[in-house]
Amino acid sequence: MNIIIAGMYLLIAAGCSKSNDNGGTDTAPGQLTISSTVSADGSGSVSFEAKANNTTSYFYELGNGETATAPDGKLTYQYSKPGTNTYVVTVKASNEAGQSITKSTQVTVSVTPSGSGLIWSDEFDNNGAPDPAKWVYDIGNGANGWGNNELQYYTNRSENVSVQNGVLKITARKENFSGSNFTSTRLKSKGKFEFKYGRVEASAKLPTGVGTWPAIWMLGANIDAVGWPACGEIDIMEHLGRDLNNIYGTFHYPGRSGGNADGNTRVIQNATTAFHKYSLDWKPDVIRIYVDDQLIHSLNNSASVPFNHDFFLLINLAIGGNFAGAVDPALENASLEVDYIRVYRD
Repeated sequence: MNIIIAGMYLLIAAGCSKSNDNGGTDTAPGQLTISSTVSADGSGSVSFEAKANNTTSYFYELGNGETATAPDGKLTYQYSKPGTNTYVVTVKASNEAGQSITKSTQVTVSVTPSGSGLIWSDEFDNNGAPDPAKWVYDIGNGANGWGNNELQYYTNRSENVSVQNGVLKITARKENFSGSNFTSTRLKSKGKFEFKYGRVEASAKLPTGVGTWPAIWMLGANIDAVGWPACGEIDIMEHLGRDLNNIYGTFHYPGRSGGNADGNTRVIQNATTAFHKYSLDWKPDVIRIYVDDQLIHSLNNSASVPFNHDFFLLINLAIGGNFAGAVDPALENASLEVDYIRVYRD
């Protein structure tokens, strides 16, 4: 309606929405729905579709530490953890004004390992201590801090290592213990599982804190006979708390060890807040190290390097030392989390 005031017109508009710069409205998203179709072929593939009013983008949290965006709300994702597992999937629908609505749903997915090439794995499905049929421990502070002036004392205590809700958790703790200022854990498959050639995959979320040094790696099974570095060492994943999100992939062998090692790095996002896949492709002619299927480093394999015999696996969290450097005085504890580790052979 129009009202005349002192010869001027005042226009009163009722029921109008606030306009944005694009000529649209800033009405908040609403009525979010999520549907899913799970493949029955054991591939782990799931097709999701999210719908909401007044929405321009959708963000998925897939319940396994991984995320994805889907502008139209449609997403096809392939879960990889073998067996039957249930995931809580959360979707956030947003508009251009930054308004959003969030909703969660559950999906149960069955995955059959492809090609039955899986020869060994630990899915960390049983709460408590790590499986003694698969792992043994290094105990103590080693010679010269495990050769690196590291600060931790490795234990097999539940305070330092446990399996909880499908995840292995190794926790470094600031405490006075047997002459050391920190405790932690180092697991190894030595004497339990050793292999030559194949593919190793591990899903892990890395710790925060300056001075932390987590690793997933391998040593030649002949180390007791020939020593290091003659036995060979393959570092599938190393990370430094002072160098966040920079993933190290490295080979150690005679002539290329310690500070002269043969390696490279790749920067990723959210290494300490999300699970990522760290993998090794080990063949007689070439060895490649990856993070999230992106190449970090490769080595031409031959008789001139010690990577043609059995190796065993290690998982540990070190504190300080020559590589990790000084430790933040405020660091009280930090945890390395591993969802699974698997070994395949073609």
